[in-house]
Amino acid sequence: MVLLPSTTAVPLPEIYLSEQVTVLLSCALSVVGCILIIFTHALWPELRSRPRELLLYLSVADLLSAVAYAYGVLRNFESTTWDCVVQGALSTFANTSSFFWTVAVAVYLYITIVRAKPSLADSLLCTFHTVSWGLPFIITVVAVSLNKIGYDASFVSVGWCWISIEAHDRILWMLLAGKVWEILAYIILPILYILIKKHINRAHDALSEYRPLLASAPACPPRTSIADKKLIFIPLIFIVLRIWSTVRFILTLCNSPAVNFSLLVVLHGIGNTFQGGANCIMFVLCTAVVRRRLFSCACCRLLPCKRWFAPSTPDPAPACIAEPEDLLQGQQPGRA
Repeated sequence: MVLLPSTTAVPLPEIYLSEQVTVLLSCALSVVGCILIIFTHALWPELRSRPRELLLYLSVADLLSAVAYAYGVLRNFESTTWDCVVQGALSTFANTSSFFWTVAVAVYLYITIVRAKPSLADSLLCTFHTVSWGLPFIITVVAVSLNKIGYDASFVSVGWCWISIEAHDRILWMLLAGKVWEILAYIILPILYILIKKHINRAHDALSEYRPLLASAPACPPRTSIADKKLIFIPLIFIVLRIWSTVRFILTLCNSPAVNFSLLVVLHGIGNTFQGGANCIMFVLCTAVVRRRLFSCACCRLLPCKRWFAPSTPDPAPACIAEPEDLLQGQQPGRA
């Protein structure tokens, strides 16, 4: 069995100030992004939808994860202390929960769009909660009870605590506490979103056959193409951000000195902490209806935001046939 390097066999990795600042900035942006997602969900009920509700739960997990990682990077632990265990436990729970909620969003969209069974997808909400909160909680509690959470010498982290380097079965616990779920997400997410994209393309082709018959109808924006791009970028962003953590994990198992390469450490730190910021860019800043409202709220300093966008005031846009983009933007059919 491959063993991780011991603290006596290999020099302890040093976390440089530039690396700390970069990762802390990523944590701060992710915290802001998660708060924006939660803020928009709470402020505008008319924009709520089931996918955005799942995105809300994902943002809560990413928010906890970013806060825990920020504390760990700021402290840059050098031994197992009580706050090291607390930080490691919180980040383990939140990070693992984030994996499950990311997959839950993909499963929901697949059942709703491809299988056309929204009632079935809605019925899975309790299951999503049970798995996405319950399983990470059980794993974390067991890991803490068995003293598996602690100082890891930053071989598979960037200053924060995770699975203790002194645990003899640390590889098993690293898999259970994150890596196995992360690798499964690498496989499941692309498969589901490729199936969704193929379904949207087929629906778009079928619609184009009789679209000339609707030439007199109001023109609609190409929402399907926008939905395609968003669906493609969800697994892409997840993999691009998270892959560096897996690379360092594999290098650590191989006892490779490349695990301490500064750029790789920074990419690992950003990848583990910026998920909330990436989701904010995708589903808030790149969603026109939410972006317009946020910008208007930022500009209206004298009047409350709700006076500018009351639920009864529709956004100016032509009435259109509902397409999959409505699921992502939280819009009702016929709303732009």
